[in-house]
Amino acid sequence: MINSLHLIRNIGRFDSVTAGANLALGQLTLVYAENGRGKTTLAAILRSLATGDPLPINERRRLAAQHPPHVVVSCTGGPPNAMFQNGAWNRTLPGMVFFDDVFVDQNVYSGLVVGSDHRQNLHELILGAQGVTLNQQLQALITRIEEHNAELRQRANAIPATERGTLSVDDFCALGLVQNIDQAIEIAEQQLAAGRQQDVIRNASEFFQLALPGIDLPSIESILGAGIEELDAAAASQVQEHLKLIGDDSERWVAEGMERQGVLIETGANSCVFCAQDLSGSSLIGHYRAYFGQAYRDHQERIQSVGFQFYQAYPPSEPLLFERSVNNLQERRRFWAEFGEFPEIAIDPAAINADRIAAFDGIDQLFKRKRVAPLDSIDVPEETRLAVATYLPRRDEIAALNQQLFAANRTITRIKQQAATANPTTLTATLSQLKATKARHEPTTNTLCQSYLEEKQAKVLTEQQRDQARQALDQYSTQVFPAYQAAINRYLQRFNAGYHVDSVQPVNTRGGPACTYNVVVNNTPVVVGGGNTQPGDPSFRNVLSAGDRNTLAVAFFLASVELDPNRANKIVVIDDPVSSLDEHRSLTTVQEVRRLLGQVSQVVILSHSKPFLCRIWESSTPASKEALQIVRQGNASTIAAWDVNSDSETENDRRHEALRLFIANGGQNEREIAAAIRPCLEAFFRVAYPEFFPAGTLLGPFRNNCYRRVGSAQEILSQADIDELRDILDYANLFHHDTNPAWETEVINSTQLEGFVRRTLVFAKRP
Repeated sequence: MINSLHLIRNIGRFDSVTAGANLALGQLTLVYAENGRGKTTLAAILRSLATGDPLPINERRRLAAQHPPHVVVSCTGGPPNAMFQNGAWNRTLPGMVFFDDVFVDQNVYSGLVVGSDHRQNLHELILGAQGVTLNQQLQALITRIEEHNAELRQRANAIPATERGTLSVDDFCALGLVQNIDQAIEIAEQQLAAGRQQDVIRNASEFFQLALPGIDLPSIESILGAGIEELDAAAASQVQEHLKLIGDDSERWVAEGMERQGVLIETGANSCVFCAQDLSGSSLIGHYRAYFGQAYRDHQERIQSVGFQFYQAYPPSEPLLFERSVNNLQERRRFWAEFGEFPEIAIDPAAINADRIAAFDGIDQLFKRKRVAPLDSIDVPEETRLAVATYLPRRDEIAALNQQLFAANRTITRIKQQAATANPTTLTATLSQLKATKARHEPTTNTLCQSYLEEKQAKVLTEQQRDQARQALDQYSTQVFPAYQAAINRYLQRFNAGYHVDSVQPVNTRGGPACTYNVVVNNTPVVVGGGNTQPGDPSFRNVLSAGDRNTLAVAFFLASVELDPNRANKIVVIDDPVSSLDEHRSLTTVQEVRRLLGQVSQVVILSHSKPFLCRIWESSTPASKEALQIVRQGNASTIAAWDVNSDSETENDRRHEALRLFIANGGQNEREIAAAIRPCLEAFFRVAYPEFFPAGTLLGPFRNNCYRRVGSAQEILSQADIDELRDILDYANLFHHDTNPAWETEVINSTQLEGFVRRTLVFAKRP
């Protein structure tokens, strides 16, 4: 409850007002002020006290004031008193509700327009404290979702777009971990490459097998050590001794000569093929014949046969061909490696050729020696054996490689089959997703994605809470809005508005929950909601007069107070509720204010209409009521007590009282007293005989009418009363301009005046 206004300084018309400290406010407090005296400023101060918002005060800072606004109010919640200083309140007085221009402008209409903000505020007004709490919870969750969205955008932007590719952030973060992702990517790349080169792959060759000849060292060693068993050792010794004397390659040379000698012998001659001398006495020639006989020739053939096989396996061009073959395989492997997994061709052809040549050269030298001395037993030197031992494992390497190449050819077959039916578009998408999956689970990116997913999950939980809050608000609204509509229509009926409201219901808009309703005039609904009406169509602005619009605003306000479950603790502040209202609606407003007094904690009414405030004062009997007025003080305003009873008196009341006081005390202006006699009688007759003396009737014609009715059933006054009336009027008319041109200078006798005043008072008391 507001107890008193201790101080109002530097606000609007108020310079430094301290008089309010001694003026208590009651359960009903009336504040009268002429227009422009500070009534609305006082309402703004109370609104600021209720909300804690400094703007209503700061925007009314007194012009040219050297100091900031300062307010001290004694009210519930203290001590200390509520104080506004340095742009802020030390505490507030919640629970005040206001009907004023601000209420209308915020909740009902501005000018002639009902905007979206009006409908949103009206939605809160209808909901009341409990509903507003539910709505605030809902709006807080909606705001929180917007914060989630902003945070999600920020966290999404932190994830590199180059890593996401064509995937959205949600799809990218949803990619699961894939084991052996690098291998999967490699396979996908190979399949895509194959799909893009179907014709090339179809015509590409598979791997071929390499061949590396062996060396049958035991066979070679056997032929190298072989001689002729039936050859006489003595003869062989003599031949060999002789051959030594001849020199290098003597055995071959002699062997060829013996072949020619044999041809000569077949002709019957026994002479030397070289010197033609007779050889009959030569013992050596016999040895030659034995040495180089058929066995020798067979032996040489065996040497030639083994040597041929060896040289056939190791032609001079073989190392180069082998190296080319290896290079060809490596080229094929590089080609096929783009489409699948293939073993490296890891052999070193140069090294293999080096080992092979080393073994070949060693054996070649042995064969050459054997051919020179076929009957000599030639041992294989250790270095040749080592060269052969080094070379032979190379064949195992080639054999192992051939097995790998055989298996690789099966892979090539599969690649060709897959390539023949491959869809490059699908394979591209698969590869892109695999690469995105790999990028998604890189440590840095994984941290960013986890942060995004956590925020997304938090948003999901908030959305669930929002849905629950909206459901609770909807359930509450389905109960409140019909009751509010019924209450509004009750008040409109009391105000005899001639219209009612219908379809008062909540709606969800992009700006938040709002309220729509219809104004029904002549059974025709006019929608008051979103959208713009076309010029000429019925609308809020053209179907309701100014009084109708104000009446609707009053009905909205009264309905909100009535349906407030905490209304018993409310302080109701009403500023000029009768603006634009006719006499009937003003009276209804008085009646509604009287009803409020029994429902709320305190009612404060501010108005520039004394009759309106006086009616409330006379008809209300709260536990306590006080009246204040805002009056001029120099070029400023101040607060003073207001004698409502005095201002409630009619002019006739004041004249009658003046006549009575003259009889009792005398001393008044005698001319004013004399002039008051006739109006006092007129007022009496207007009340006592309204059917015969209506407004505008003069006493002369009335008196003549009374004369005509004396003694009849329609008698108004007796003859004695008529005579008394005539006597009094003869005196009273002396002081009125319409009956005495010299009324202003008519001489007044005090004793005579006193007598006629007494007679007038006595006459006005007659039944």
